[in-house]
Amino acid sequence: DLGRLVGLVRQNKSAVKTQQRSKRTSRSGIQGDDNLQSMLVGTIMRKIKSRTWKKQRYFKLQDDCMTIWYKSKKAVSVSDVEAIRDGHQSEVLLSIADEFPADRCFTLVFRGRRGNLDLVAESAEEAQSWIRGVRKNSGVFQPLLNGTPSSSGLPRWIGDWFRKADKNNDGRMNFKEVQDLLKMMNVDMNEHHAHRLFTVRMADKSQSGSLEDDEFVLFYKMLTQREDVLRVFQEYSFDGQKLSQSDLEDFLREEQLDGMGVQQQAEQLIERYEPSDTAKLLKAMTFDGFLMYLGSAEGSIFNPQWRGVFQDMSQPLCHYFISSSHNTYLMEDQLRGQSSVEGYIRALSRGCRCVEVDCWDGANGEPIVYHGHTFTSKILFKDVVTAVGNYAFKVSEYPVILSMENHCSVEQQRVMAQHLKHILGDKLLKSTLEGKALTGLPSPEDLKRKILLKAKKIGGLEESFNGMGEDSQTGEVSDEDEVAEINEDNLHRESICRRKSKQRLSKELSDCVVYCKSVHFSNFKHSRIHSKFYEVASFTESKARKHLRETGTEFVHHNSRQLTRVYPSGFRTDSSNFNPQEMWNAGCQIVALNFQTAGEGMDLNDGLFGPNGSCGYVLKPSFMREVEKRFDPEIPHQRDGYQPVVLTIQVISGQQLPKVNIKEDSIVDPLVRVEIHGVPMDQSKQETRYIENNGFNPVWYDTLRFTLHTPELAMVRFVVEDYDKTSRNDFVGQYTLPLHCMQQGYRHIHLLSRDGTRIPPSSLFVHIRITELG
Repeated sequence: DLGRLVGLVRQNKSAVKTQQRSKRTSRSGIQGDDNLQSMLVGTIMRKIKSRTWKKQRYFKLQDDCMTIWYKSKKAVSVSDVEAIRDGHQSEVLLSIADEFPADRCFTLVFRGRRGNLDLVAESAEEAQSWIRGVRKNSGVFQPLLNGTPSSSGLPRWIGDWFRKADKNNDGRMNFKEVQDLLKMMNVDMNEHHAHRLFTVRMADKSQSGSLEDDEFVLFYKMLTQREDVLRVFQEYSFDGQKLSQSDLEDFLREEQLDGMGVQQQAEQLIERYEPSDTAKLLKAMTFDGFLMYLGSAEGSIFNPQWRGVFQDMSQPLCHYFISSSHNTYLMEDQLRGQSSVEGYIRALSRGCRCVEVDCWDGANGEPIVYHGHTFTSKILFKDVVTAVGNYAFKVSEYPVILSMENHCSVEQQRVMAQHLKHILGDKLLKSTLEGKALTGLPSPEDLKRKILLKAKKIGGLEESFNGMGEDSQTGEVSDEDEVAEINEDNLHRESICRRKSKQRLSKELSDCVVYCKSVHFSNFKHSRIHSKFYEVASFTESKARKHLRETGTEFVHHNSRQLTRVYPSGFRTDSSNFNPQEMWNAGCQIVALNFQTAGEGMDLNDGLFGPNGSCGYVLKPSFMREVEKRFDPEIPHQRDGYQPVVLTIQVISGQQLPKVNIKEDSIVDPLVRVEIHGVPMDQSKQETRYIENNGFNPVWYDTLRFTLHTPELAMVRFVVEDYDKTSRNDFVGQYTLPLHCMQQGYRHIHLLSRDGTRIPPSSLFVHIRITELG
């Protein structure tokens, strides 16, 4: 087999050299790039699935430069690669670290729920060549209208389509290939109209019956005429040909509602987005420049000012919503799913700041992590701690909370404490912060680059602070609240094979708990009188809803003083998610979701925590932080500072919406639904009409209006669906953001896939207005 593989490589080297000589440099853009040249030739690498499954495979980059082929013509799309980790940075590669050096190993991490691809190259040089090559080709490429064109003048995503449609690989496209391309681009166009664009409108300047790449750009521009944007442009252009700086200033002031510094902003936009040097000299913006601005980050619906950390990070932890994960070790469902440290790596890489660890006694004295009394696979506790230590602060420096559900014997609890202290070292918070009084929780700023353990604790923080803690293990301590609450929710013990138990707690593990002591919750009156600021209560979603419904004001007040964790019901064996907005309405900070499950819940979570640098902490509104304030999410109009607003959204058009049906002739019938998630009075949904057979450039001009009574908590979710009169609509794309992060005026919304990843160049074009009511 190895000899056959080597022969393949030699044969392919010769073929690639011949092919490269015959291809034009401008077609592929790979000439002079040694990494891509090497990948085109191909190489033998080991694909690793486990310590015992290590097989040699021949990997080769295809001519489209976006697909990697290996055994049995299995393909990997480079555009699906989210990250590349070099060295032993996956569970699988760590298991064979003693066999293969780190400089030969790397991992391809894919978007969504797809598993990693772990590889070992024959040499460190070969590994680096593939790492650099894949990184170069796996970025998210912006379309022409969303930024500056590439140096070749052919935007990357159009180039990908061009190469896919160019079936005979001659760097040109005949009319048949153009027709195929139109279907790939999700545009429904009859043969007569397509042929007219191809010839009569003279895209084929060379009269050769085919298009080269520059001719294809002209053809694409004909396809992408934006009458909707042109209408806006001409409304503000004095001569209909350009926007003078004064015209642009009027547009920014009157439509985009930009206040201070409009003159300077207009100058910067012309300099940044205007492709014509002549127009720049005239301090003017052409239509192309206007398109580029509106398609850029500055022209998007999300205000780029809120992209970085902009909130006050010096307030107590309980004053923030905290991005939180439930059963973080699971990659799939809660009954038979795979447990993996990859779950922790992925959650932390998405800005999650609270991860869950379910600990049980394991073999050889080593504690394990899995969903107890189920068929989920098991992983070592020490591997989880290692992964958390390695990835905790790669995307955010703010503290990480390890929420522990402890089912271990005293002996293995001591082992857990040893692992926490030894592996995490100074990252683990082991004592109260110096100079901080024991009157309230420290802030995210105070706790930067610290990992906090949330678990049961012997006694209180005061005893530990005064050196009065017990010297030996305490009496009986109840199990984590999750088991008790599942029982209280009338889940049959026999069906889940669990029972509420008593256990003893080791002092070593107890001492690792500082500001997050897990306690059982009695009622809000008891809590108001007796609870300590460092105590954390946990609720199932159903129990939290009950408290919210019966005593919403008390719940909000409780959460202004201490942390609360809410987690999915035990009935959700498929790892589905509840709507987290309900819990945020009550001020609950640690609203734990199954990060591995895509859908509305995670869309809202990503939307809430996208601003403020995606750091995992978002400051709650002032009326939810101040103890003396009384806010009831059921009756928001009774609070101080009540000021409702009207949100008006004109959905104008869509651009290059992705196909959702795999049938070749299928074209989407898109509609747009706008959802408001907030306090109960604000919950609302409205839809546009659907546009038949047009996913390429549908136009609506439909206006939707919403009245919001608590705009500070409102989340806005834009959903595009493929209308179907006989069955449920298919999901096309979505985008979710907090109302306060929305830019007004004419804006593009760059859509995300079900997994929350970008799907360029798909977008919506809208007009936004937010006005005070009364």
